[in-house]
Amino acid sequence: MTTWLTAGLLFTFTAIAFVLYRWGNIRCVGVTPVKTFTFIAILFTSGLDVGLIMFPLTEFAGYADLATNPEYGFTNPLAIEFGYWAFLIWGFYFLTCFYFCVIEPRVRFFEIPLVKLVNNIVIIGTCAFTAYLLLTNLPWYMPELGDGESIISSFYLIVFLVIAAAVYSSTNIRYVKILSLATTWLFLALIALMWAGAFLSETSSIGEFANTIAMIGGYFGNIHEFALPLNDYHEFYLYWWFAWSIMIGQFTSRFVGGLRTYQVLAAMLIFPSIPIAIWFSVLYYYSANGLETAGFYNIAMAFVGITFVINSLDSLIRLYTDNLNLSVARLGRVKYFLGNLIALSLLTLLFKLDFLQIQWVGAVVIGLFFTCFGYILFNKFKVVSEIECSPKENKIDFNKIELVE
Repeated sequence: MTTWLTAGLLFTFTAIAFVLYRWGNIRCVGVTPVKTFTFIAILFTSGLDVGLIMFPLTEFAGYADLATNPEYGFTNPLAIEFGYWAFLIWGFYFLTCFYFCVIEPRVRFFEIPLVKLVNNIVIIGTCAFTAYLLLTNLPWYMPELGDGESIISSFYLIVFLVIAAAVYSSTNIRYVKILSLATTWLFLALIALMWAGAFLSETSSIGEFANTIAMIGGYFGNIHEFALPLNDYHEFYLYWWFAWSIMIGQFTSRFVGGLRTYQVLAAMLIFPSIPIAIWFSVLYYYSANGLETAGFYNIAMAFVGITFVINSLDSLIRLYTDNLNLSVARLGRVKYFLGNLIALSLLTLLFKLDFLQIQWVGAVVIGLFFTCFGYILFNKFKVVSEIECSPKENKIDFNKIELVE
């Protein structure tokens, strides 16, 4: 699995470099373009899930334990966490977003029946994994409902209701956009709340925040260390990002509103990384200084984490139902709602029973990358080599771009 992952990473970074060299200055326009802030909000909230909220506080100690994990010795735990979630790996999303915006309309590789089937199995499986992550982390963040360790019926009910909310939200693209913006503002509010609790107290200062966030420089000074797997846990993260990459690129490519290719890359690498850097710095300060988060803060994090799950799931449900022509218009609202609710609930339980693993899903996605590349080389090389712009049917007035309702 490590060799397969390494091959996928090397291919991805090479492809990004080639895209910038060949098409770096063309304007990228999706089928439903939106303003740049809305595009970034959709990208951020769709491209991340509950792990961003719930993982760091449980992981910092492991990254600091160099006796068990000496491979982390080249930098600090905050830089490690940032490297697992931000900057370089958002290039995965850039590559797939550019592909679905500019290349796929000419190639139509993902319209091949077998490819479409495999791709949608990947999407549905990753949706279920997202719900599973919420289920397994709720005991730690909401110990008031249980013993802090066991998954009880209340947590199953919460996840079931989250899936139901996401399926309902997916019935209308307007809900998806509204929820993306709302989740972004909720996350920023959570950051502000916990930042104030940490750095505006009598025992701390804003200078402490500056010292803490400066530790992320350990990532940029060692960015090459994150290009290939550090260990099995990093491998898990990288496969997880691959699992998300095709479907996030396919979904977000719809909303690109005329940014040039290099600007899309910059937007994807930089803008999501800023709130992630601030958020992780705040959490690391709580962890390193033994500040208590139990009670209100944990509940607030769980609430925002739930909105992330709903936002991620509704985007992906919308994507695979569109791909499979299982729309509300075709099935009716009741059949659409019940079918998706039952399917995702059952798949979530399969992850809980260890019947499925996200690494398998990521490995399949890497296989799709290589297969698509081979298809282009042998069947669509001339078509792709002649690309000079986004599909002409997506042409818009860049001075009057508005939200598509």
